[in-house]
Amino acid sequence: MFGLTKKVRYAVVGGGQISQQAFMPGIARTNNSELAALVTGDPVKADELAKLYGIKAWSYDQYGELLTSGEIDAIYVATPNFLHMQYAVPALEAGIHVLLEKPMASSVAEAEQILAAQQKGGAKLMIAYRLHHEPGTVEMITRARNGDFGDLRSFASVFAQDVAEANSRGHNGYWGGPVPDMGTYPLNAVRNLFGQEPIAVHAVGTKAPDRGFNFHDTVAVTLRFPDERLAQFSVSYATASSEFFELIGTKASIHASPAFMFGPKIGIAYVEKTAKGSKEHGFDPVEQFGNETQYFSDCILNDVHPEADGDEGLRDMRVLAAIEQSLTTGETVTLEPLARTRHVQPDQALKLKPAKEPGEDEMISIIPQSA
Repeated sequence: MFGLTKKVRYAVVGGGQISQQAFMPGIARTNNSELAALVTGDPVKADELAKLYGIKAWSYDQYGELLTSGEIDAIYVATPNFLHMQYAVPALEAGIHVLLEKPMASSVAEAEQILAAQQKGGAKLMIAYRLHHEPGTVEMITRARNGDFGDLRSFASVFAQDVAEANSRGHNGYWGGPVPDMGTYPLNAVRNLFGQEPIAVHAVGTKAPDRGFNFHDTVAVTLRFPDERLAQFSVSYATASSEFFELIGTKASIHASPAFMFGPKIGIAYVEKTAKGSKEHGFDPVEQFGNETQYFSDCILNDVHPEADGDEGLRDMRVLAAIEQSLTTGETVTLEPLARTRHVQPDQALKLKPAKEPGEDEMISIIPQSA
């Protein structure tokens, strides 16, 4: 399909904030990918974004036609979570590669259907875990697995922000709320730092009386892992911004902040504490969306199975579903033990320079996420 100098042609499905702010500018930093199309239901976005990027806009009604047009090789799906399956499955069945935003879907059953479509159609599927290609994160995961911090005992994290209720994230129930949206970050981080899958989940949620969200807007989660390891994280849509995690082992502890966010001025960093003292580890900001696209396109062009595949996404999904169950019942939910055979590799870290991001006032027809 591709010559040696061929670039993978992407269509962006969903022209919301994450597409306009990050993916569409970021893809220009790659040397193996190009923006070819936009799928949107907004005629203003269709007109103005298409002109801005010199690409063709398609309506959602034309989606099937786009998939068979020969004009694209891959899609980036950035719709609300509950629409992921609707656009990922037909693309995969048509042989179009899919870079799918996290969380993978809005139920385990949907995620399994997406994975089945990938296995049936043979196209590549990668879940957009951009931090799997960010140098600081990859270093922490690599060092944790190499035993630099000793026997790992516990993990704690907070990821919180003040979300506008008018944004789509504010009124689409649990699967549009803070646990799948933000909790996926500490969940995925600890799964990869420990190199293990949780075996039990308990969650407690609250609702701020002055907010109108139709879900628990602040949630605290406890995860139990094999080998007597514990993890706890809290997420919120109704507080001031906060993001960090702490990993504690028998030889050292690390405190990472910033730990999850992206941007031209945001470099992931961590402080390592041992009996000998503290050491700061800082990393320059990188183009996180360009990084993951560069990696995925390399996988497509060289026929390599991506590390953050559908199975990686499904492993997070089963924990997110267990958290929902625990919030409903108040009980601890036991998970079937799962072994890990694939891990983030050191050479996945890329260092593309950050692209300029448009401000919220420069983006077209969006309802800002921030309150």
